[in-house]
Amino acid sequence: MSEHLLEVRGLKAEVEDTEILRGIDLTVDAGTTHVIMGPNGAGKSTFGSTIMGDPRYQKTGGTILFDGEDITEESTDKIAKKGMFLSFQNPIEVPGITLSNFIRTSLEQRTGQHIRVWDFKKELDKTMELLQMDPSYAERDLNVGFSGGEKKKAEILQLLMLKPSLAILDETDSGLDVDAVRTVSEGVEAYKKTVGGALLIITHSTRILESLKVDETHILVDGKIVENGDASLVDEINANGFERFM
Repeated sequence: MSEHLLEVRGLKAEVEDTEILRGIDLTVDAGTTHVIMGPNGAGKSTFGSTIMGDPRYQKTGGTILFDGEDITEESTDKIAKKGMFLSFQNPIEVPGITLSNFIRTSLEQRTGQHIRVWDFKKELDKTMELLQMDPSYAERDLNVGFSGGEKKKAEILQLLMLKPSLAILDETDSGLDVDAVRTVSEGVEAYKKTVGGALLIITHSTRILESLKVDETHILVDGKIVENGDASLVDEINANGFERFM
């Protein structure tokens, strides 16, 4: 196993000939929690999506190592199988496949093993109860007709069921009311306690961080990380905003 779970070196990326990421260096060790903050348009979501192999973003420089393997040119499905997970800021609707079948198929792809329906359903029901999700949602088409809060809960449900070694959470708490944020936060906390995986949390709000121990905070401005610090950097941003970093 590599010394670092994730190691990003000099990452550059563009979309439609516009450079978004301008050389990012970042390392994440197993089990740690990192937070990325920055003003709108800084490239935070692009960073998470580029790491995950989103084909919309063309990498123009740098390397990405995951658990010691170079995944810079790997496809999203292969990266996911290696144990990386990305929650979307705006989860898409997928007609024709139920939430339950999507998670079970993903689990079988991830583990390479057939999963017995009864065992899977028992674990799924228990996890949905933790997230205060209506059990009927398991047999509904993925995110179709879900409220914003239920879509975000479905993302955390996938996180808890798939048990990745690294989870990138992109604005998971955006657009949620206080009760939904609390439930999602409890799900993320459960992931840390039961799986012990690493977190890379991209956020404007800090409500989701209240129950977590933040190891490192990174400020992203104009496609570059301009400041690194500990949890106290989050408090500074809450008090003063990003003005001194601009």
